[in-house]
Amino acid sequence: MALKHIKSKIKATQRTSKVTKAMEAVSAVKMRKSQERALDGRSYAESALRILERVSHVRDAQEHPLFAAHTEGRHAFIVVTSDKGLAGSLNSAVLKEAYTRVLAHASEDVAVICFGKKSYEFFTRRGYYVPMHFLNLHDEVTLEDMDEVVTHITEAFTTRAYRSVDVIFQTFISTFEQSAVHRRLLPLRSSALHEIVEGIIPLRGKYSEPVHTEKAVAYTVEPNQEAVYHELFPLLIRIMLYHALLESKASEHSARMVAMKNATDKAKEVTKILTLKYNKERQSVITREVSEITGGIEAMKN
Repeated sequence: MALKHIKSKIKATQRTSKVTKAMEAVSAVKMRKSQERALDGRSYAESALRILERVSHVRDAQEHPLFAAHTEGRHAFIVVTSDKGLAGSLNSAVLKEAYTRVLAHASEDVAVICFGKKSYEFFTRRGYYVPMHFLNLHDEVTLEDMDEVVTHITEAFTTRAYRSVDVIFQTFISTFEQSAVHRRLLPLRSSALHEIVEGIIPLRGKYSEPVHTEKAVAYTVEPNQEAVYHELFPLLIRIMLYHALLESKASEHSARMVAMKNATDKAKEVTKILTLKYNKERQSVITREVSEITGGIEAMKN
């Protein structure tokens, strides 16, 4: 390999290293903010869902339309990915989990609501029905951002356009570990709610202690049960979806920071290998030139 070509590859690798280093620093800042929001929001989400879990045991609540299972309509899946790549296996893990779930049903019986460009492009290329999609969602996700999609899925479920609604997202475990999970949103079920609450509680650290509460057998509701449940259940579904978005954002920035750090380390390793190769080639060129000069001098003497 020519010295000029090796030198150009070294410079290109060094430029790449600078870019990945800068992206790593940006992702680290965003990661810390997203992790704080996700972890601080877990206790709120857990408390809210425990309310719904306890209420779900009341007979009047189980007669609510959002608890009623039926066999009409499509299976709806809310898939949460990022808009950008360069985040390791973050998006591929979510898409793999989502596609596995989707393939269990006929394509005409499936509706996919996409958060993020990656999921939108994945399912539209395969011809699936996408009634709603949200791209370029900012990091500062709020509960109000969930209003549109929650209104859509609750109305579609109660009118039997959807028979079930599931959310698939990347949950944050640690900076170096994230996991794609599947959760049932509708119809509301005590077992599904218990599973979500158990998944919110971290294995260690803050909020890791389980909270045991007694389930009430009766509630006094004012002004009346129908009015309260009409406001309460969509709000708690909104919290479930909001929690999924926070977890996904924390996972995205963590995975991207790790991916960029690995890329930076690899670029430095490649630069070192190429530099060593450049020095060997340069030394061989110098040795060859010295040999030619020495040979010429000896020929002139003879």
